[in-house]
Amino acid sequence: MVTDPPLRKALILSKRKKYGKAIHLLEMEAFRYQTSFNYYHTLGAICLRAGDFSGAHTYFNRAKGLKLQDPRNLLGLAVIFLRRGDTDKALDLYLDVQDLDGSNPIVKRALRFIRKYGGTEDLGRRLEQGVIRSLYPPLPKTGVSPRPLPLIAILLVAAALGGVFWGTRRVPPAPRGGLAATALEAEDRKDPVELGGVYRYVLTGDQVLFSYREARELFNRRRDEAAKRELNRILESNASGGVKNKARILKGYTETPGFDSLLDRFSYEEVAADPPLYRDCFVLWKGSATNIKGEDQKITFDLLVGYGAQTRTELKGIVPVEVDSPVEIIPAGLEVLGQVAFSPGGRFFLRAAGIHQAPSLESPGGPPGGPP
Repeated sequence: MVTDPPLRKALILSKRKKYGKAIHLLEMEAFRYQTSFNYYHTLGAICLRAGDFSGAHTYFNRAKGLKLQDPRNLLGLAVIFLRRGDTDKALDLYLDVQDLDGSNPIVKRALRFIRKYGGTEDLGRRLEQGVIRSLYPPLPKTGVSPRPLPLIAILLVAAALGGVFWGTRRVPPAPRGGLAATALEAEDRKDPVELGGVYRYVLTGDQVLFSYREARELFNRRRDEAAKRELNRILESNASGGVKNKARILKGYTETPGFDSLLDRFSYEEVAADPPLYRDCFVLWKGSATNIKGEDQKITFDLLVGYGAQTRTELKGIVPVEVDSPVEIIPAGLEVLGQVAFSPGGRFFLRAAGIHQAPSLESPGGPPGGPP
């Protein structure tokens, strides 16, 4: 749901088929939205409808760098390859979408179309007849205007002040999904720790219950990464099996953040000091890339965290990064949104969820020790 004023206005213009004005409006805001997936995806979707397939390809690719596996964006890239007659690449992307969203009606329609016309002379003719528009990813939906009617504003202020006009009380936000399923049983609260054994963290019963309560509160405020840190503390401790089981379930309800929605940002120094405490947490680190290698659908490189000549910062550490999707890696000046994972040997690395070129870190001289 898009509520940001420029994006919302552009979408309203697009629904009126004023695509040129919508594109111009958004392109004027490019600097403001450098790390916004919604911005690039929306621009790509509007360019599609304007017939600017080159522009759509550019913006969908930039969005893909920020969210590698977003089904809506993959649909946009797929339809561009299909229009070019590259059905193999289009098919790969549609199958990726099917894995991510098996009930997606557009991917079902596209797969039927490719099975029937792929590799035939009818492909181009059918697309020109308008079939291709039925395969476009939908435009994002617009939310309520951020400038409400005066009466609504008055009511909201009244509610915020405790309902002084009608004596009503402010209603707290509804609990986030997942809380009901992860409440501790009476037995878990009574005996929250195991006796004996070797653990990374040895906690008292009160400490276990405090950490779990803290994790649930953080989760309900959508601070998933801070919540996962508390849950990892429990999972690496002498907490009872029942508490650990609820901790694993709660971790399963957390969501993948974007560049512009990551609330808790852990530094390299924090993670390197105690990696298991940050298992599965998402981090956002800047630096440069070296040792870039690509094989099939997987790319790996080493992120030189903090290194960038223009920022004159020192190298904080070197972290391996894995990218499970083909994406262009520019060695100098990267921001990597990645999830902390561990190799069989126990070394931590980042599993990339998004990669953004960070101009402030671009370094023409390359990383220490010469070019990658």
